[in-house]
Amino acid sequence: METVEEDVEEYSWREVVLPRLVPVVPDAAPELERENGERRRGRDILVAVDFGPNSKHAFDWALAHIARIADTVHLVHAVSSVQNEIVYEKSRELMEDLAVEAFKTLLVRTKARIVEGDAGKVICREADRLKPAAVILGTRGRGLIQSVLQGSVSEYCFHNCKAAPIIIVPGKEAGEQSVL
Repeated sequence: METVEEDVEEYSWREVVLPRLVPVVPDAAPELERENGERRRGRDILVAVDFGPNSKHAFDWALAHIARIADTVHLVHAVSSVQNEIVYEKSRELMEDLAVEAFKTLLVRTKARIVEGDAGKVICREADRLKPAAVILGTRGRGLIQSVLQGSVSEYCFHNCKAAPIIIVPGKEAGEQSVL
């Protein structure tokens, strides 16, 4: 029997340093303790973000329906190059704004990562790394024909992410009542 070596694809990423206004929750925070004195353990929730309105809608939906106070929301953004400072800076600003909003809305902790590569593969790889309670992403907003011809990130993730449930939030055109 011979050993088969797998080609492990290397990938580049950069952690985003988020604003310091989000305080560190002390271990003995009373609102996070259960009746027996044991600290409630939060979940990891992965939210794929980009600059589109459907991505923001999915983020809002995640805060309204999934996230709770002890959770950590992991923001993941796929880019063509993490070394491009202009791309990194714009992505960092987006993630910073979302982190502040998540804190103001639910007091959740947020971590952000900008990853180089194809969006679908990046999201699935991050899901494998984190083993989150859910992976949440929006639709791109393309029509059926265009999605079939070009493929879609949400469809790729639905079929290939095995580490967590995938939640695909319909676009804003589906209606605002889904967030409320």
